[in-house]
Amino acid sequence: MKETDNFFEKVYQTARLIPFGRVTSYGAIATYLGAARSARMVGWAMNNAHNQTEEVPAHRVVNRKGLLTGKHHFEGTNLMQQLLENEGIVVIENQIQDFETVFWDPNALIKK
Repeated sequence: MKETDNFFEKVYQTARLIPFGRVTSYGAIATYLGAARSARMVGWAMNNAHNQTEEVPAHRVVNRKGLLTGKHHFEGTNLMQQLLENEGIVVIENQIQDFETVFWDPNALIKK
């Protein structure tokens, strides 16, 4: 990851690491970036992701319970859900099914 002081840019860089067919949470990204209490700020970054020149897979970032809380920021009625389903993720009533199985923790990237 290239070095930057911009928190939003760090969020975007982290989101770009989320593997196809997996999701993570706002809080997991915040914790990975050393700002554990900044999940809401990660959400604000995701809301602005569509303005980035390099694609950010914001549809792969959900709340800690697997709910599609950011879906109203996507164009169309169910675009976030459709993007996730195109990656093989099952969504029922705005809730990711088998969330523990498809959850990707960016903190696993940190070498212990």
